[in-house]
Amino acid sequence: MRASFARVLLVLLLVPQVSEGASNSVVNLSHYDLMRVDFDLMRKQGIVGVIHEASYPPSVRDAKYAGRQNAATRAGLLWGAYHFANASNPIRQADHFLNVVESSWRRADPASRPNEVLLVLDFEKNGHYPGGTMRVDQAIQFIERIRQRTGKYPGLYSGEYRIRDVLNNPRVTPEQKRVLRNCWLWVANYHYQPRVVLPWTHWDMWQYTGDGVCDLPRSTHPKSIANIKNAERNMFRGSASAAQGFWQARGWRPGG
Repeated sequence: MRASFARVLLVLLLVPQVSEGASNSVVNLSHYDLMRVDFDLMRKQGIVGVIHEASYPPSVRDAKYAGRQNAATRAGLLWGAYHFANASNPIRQADHFLNVVESSWRRADPASRPNEVLLVLDFEKNGHYPGGTMRVDQAIQFIERIRQRTGKYPGLYSGEYRIRDVLNNPRVTPEQKRVLRNCWLWVANYHYQPRVVLPWTHWDMWQYTGDGVCDLPRSTHPKSIANIKNAERNMFRGSASAAQGFWQARGWRPGG
């Protein structure tokens, strides 16, 4: 009985208190979102940051990325970019991703350039692009290439259960976990509040809904935003105003 109580207590201590200090303030988008997004309305409804797919396998630019970057920035929103990974050469993937982000930044009118671009590696299971699923060792190479070129570690995005299963594999070394821990963590769980995912001590963003799936209360975890009915919405671990500091500290300014 005491052992069972201790296990329950440990679980409760590891569950983050999302209601305290978290803000429902980030949306992510990709070319699969076909509508003309109303970023002004999005901001009025409490969103402060948008993270958009910039590139995906084999070496493709997201056609919606550059235009939405400019529109979101003009609306006063923070901007981020992610790369959907596969199992091909991770250095080439990282370089392609950064080239897309940098070229879109440089081609934009100076008034439409984001101050910083928050970079993310989408490390989820790849079931709809060619090239298979990225391995942990490849993720490490991708991450280190981003750091080498930008001086910043990217965020790492994946489903909570997938990343826990992958990193619990005994073939994942302590050194690999050390590198991953330098990345900020973005987890997806459409059913429950995420728990701690080692080697991280906490998550920084939580994607709680996508493609219309969400088992949490609609009053606190809405699925829509602005003119997007089934949005991909995220809790940021901090206030909406704190997100600005997070972007400044973690984001990359392509212009130097």
